Amino acid sequence: MARARTAGKAMRAAGRRDGVEVNPGLRVAAAYAWRLLVLGVAVYVVFRILGLLQLVAVALFLALVVTAVLRPLADLLARHLPRTVAVVLSVLGSLVVVLGLLALIGSLVAGESDQLGQEFAGGIGRIERWLEGSPLHVSHTVVSDLQGKLTTFISKHRSVLISSALTGAGRLVEVLTAVVLALFCSLFFIHSGDKFWHWFQKLLPEGARDPWGRAGRAAWRTFAGYTRGIIIVAATNAVLVGIALFVLRVPLALPLMLLEFFAAFIPLVGSPVALAVATVVALASRGPVVALVVLALIVVIGQLEGHVLHPLVLSWAVRLHPVVVAVSVIAGSILAGVIGAVVAVPMVSVAWSVLSELRARPGPEHPGRSPG
Repeated sequence: MARARTAGKAMRAAGRRDGVEVNPGLRVAAAYAWRLLVLGVAVYVVFRILGLLQLVAVALFLALVVTAVLRPLADLLARHLPRTVAVVLSVLGSLVVVLGLLALIGSLVAGESDQLGQEFAGGIGRIERWLEGSPLHVSHTVVSDLQGKLTTFISKHRSVLISSALTGAGRLVEVLTAVVLALFCSLFFIHSGDKFWHWFQKLLPEGARDPWGRAGRAAWRTFAGYTRGIIIVAATNAVLVGIALFVLRVPLALPLMLLEFFAAFIPLVGSPVALAVATVVALASRGPVVALVVLALIVVIGQLEGHVLHPLVLSWAVRLHPVVVAVSVIAGSILAGVIGAVVAVPMVSVAWSVLSELRARPGPEHPGRSPG
């Protein structure tokens, strides 16, 4: 009690130095406020640097994704083959499978291009008749005016569309560069990622190695679990959507299936967007009834993904509330567009797992273990 009184007198004396008594709660809040400001500035600087080095950051992120997926396969092959051969076979084999799938989709789209053009032309006529009929009863003049305005808009903004296409071609070159760099880095990460981590730990002070080791293991465990889990969820969604589109005889079923697979990497948002595209294709090619059935898939896939797949596949690796997931995706999309929406949830998950690990009591040492 005597020490408490002495401390209280000292705090009040410090508050009266300038003739104004400052409330202790306000003083504590101010102390936290300037520290939070410093952290905010540091985070802002990091994001600015990542924005300037976006290509390198995306390539390293892709390399970590490839490492998380192919490291178990390389470890399995390394039991019977030299490590280098196992790594090269796992990476090149996966690359051949992906390129073969893309080539198959391209050949299917090219082979059906004439038929698709005729179906879409007839589908536009069906949509016009549906709009003019019951229950909407839109007049033919309104539909014709809408077509005229669309044609006029395209003709007026043709130069803008062409420049956008050229910009997209330039972005394609950047994407290919990032993919090549990611594959190059993933070869070394899969082969000797643990050596990189040991080298990094040796650069740290002796007292910081154990916390960094525990944090690194927790981060990699969460990131690898999330990556493998989201691939399983995306593949399941794509298979279900592909089966439904094949049954309904919707054209471009395989490309739409692939679109659903990649869109599922954006939680809560990606699948509805991909299915909305499938709905438009179904409306133009198969009519409003089939489009309504495809639209109902948005609800079914969303419920299955949110209440079955995510709890079963991702609950052990990622324990985030759906509100946190939604806010992370929106904030990431605002900061960095589609790339930010994709990387937001794994980044938040890794940060939370590291924080939880550092707040817990340190466990026994595991010499020889590493995040890789």
